[in-house]
Amino acid sequence: MTDETPGRHMSAEIAEQPEVFAAVTGSRPLIASVGGVIAERRPRFALLAARGSSDHAALYAKYLTEVLLELPAGLVSASTTTLYNAKPDLHDVLYITVSQSGGSPDLIEATAAARDRGALTVAVTNNPESELAAAAELSVDVNAGVEKAVAATKTYTATLLALYLLIDSVQGGQGEKAAALPELAAQALSTIDSSVEEAVARYRFVERMVTTGRGYSSATAAEGALKLAETSYLAARAYSGADLLHGPVAAIDSDTGVVAVTSAGKGGEAMRDVVDTVRQRGADVLAVGSAAADVPASSRIVLPETAEEVAPVLEVLPLQRLALGLALARGGDPDNPRGLSKVTRTR
Repeated sequence: MTDETPGRHMSAEIAEQPEVFAAVTGSRPLIASVGGVIAERRPRFALLAARGSSDHAALYAKYLTEVLLELPAGLVSASTTTLYNAKPDLHDVLYITVSQSGGSPDLIEATAAARDRGALTVAVTNNPESELAAAAELSVDVNAGVEKAVAATKTYTATLLALYLLIDSVQGGQGEKAAALPELAAQALSTIDSSVEEAVARYRFVERMVTTGRGYSSATAAEGALKLAETSYLAARAYSGADLLHGPVAAIDSDTGVVAVTSAGKGGEAMRDVVDTVRQRGADVLAVGSAAADVPASSRIVLPETAEEVAPVLEVLPLQRLALGLALARGGDPDNPRGLSKVTRTR
């Protein structure tokens, strides 16, 4: 490939992820040192602030916090601070800000304000020298290296893995459930090509897609929809499987492509009724995950099985490949999506 080859950077960065996962797991002692401080402070609940792909990583961390730590957790609306100047009491609150670039002004401002109001602030970022890392009391480097493609791939999954290792360390874990992820990611990326190519052929001309998952996999569904929208310009929407059945399923028909994320565990089991319902609506369903072979889908991309709480690190890999393939098949360049830049600055 030349520097001008469409999708060159996105393709290379997807392929780098096994090595990136090895780097992140290798940095577990540093991440665990931050987790130790959190455990000592004994926060009464957690708040997570993020934008874009990082917001989906924060959603994943919300599930981890509520399930593994049994702490209430919520996603922050940064504008309550930056636009409305709200000043809540955040003493004894864990405030985690997730930003791959560490450069979004609203997240920097909101993090600094949270620290001033008594929160224990932690920045999780791919740029340890960023303003965000400086604004927070503690920081975690996700160790993904430089990412050239506009669409986040390796920085997203590295962030997921870093967040898992952080939250696992707060509960005294040693990251055992994540240890095999570098090898499993390499295995997955080496075996999914034909299934992804089939999915690209099925969905090349579709204009409307829905992604869906339950539990931890809700984050994967959200990130998958974003990747499809920003690289292939598809009208892609993400719903939790439960929310999908509460109304949006009425809009699904034979012209809708549905990606159902179904990995082994309670979330994947809860997706069975969802897949049955959308299939009855005539939708073409692509099942993705370690339990994909067990649901009545039109096509499948089966992944290696892991503990449910780390499955999202692998689940998104074929969705990244799908977004890349569809963008190229539809004549686009996913490295340069229209109207987008690598760092988005909002307030």
